[in-house]
Amino acid sequence: MNSFPAPDTVLPHRAPFLFVDRISELVVGKSAVGHWKLNGDEWFFPGHFPGRPTLPGVLMCEAIAQVGAYVVLSDQSMTGKLPLFGGLDAARFRRQVSPGDELVLMVELTRMSSRAGKGVGRALLNDEVACECELMFVLVDA
Repeated sequence: MNSFPAPDTVLPHRAPFLFVDRISELVVGKSAVGHWKLNGDEWFFPGHFPGRPTLPGVLMCEAIAQVGAYVVLSDQSMTGKLPLFGGLDAARFRRQVSPGDELVLMVELTRMSSRAGKGVGRALLNDEVACECELMFVLVDA
């Protein structure tokens, strides 16, 4: 089993807004697979929705984007940079995600420059697509 740096050592995100627990695959500057286990204690479940806790779709997109940021920031040429959302296209939500579920987050960068990039991502739940989207980001000085 490959061991990659913990997300909180690569990403600038912190609780309660760090949505990646671990990385299981990484091709630096190209792609990664991350994991997010939802234990039910997350801050958003009590209000979304009482009696039927559901992970908000936009937070699935954010989790995918965080794995994308991990891919970018794992490249030493990006030291001192911060990838920020530049856009989100073609987002589709296909499965409800609930407490106790674990998402597998897959991202592949499709275009990268010194100032911006694009990627595609999916969140899988039990090998079925829960969310998919296209990401655009800009790079700024950290």
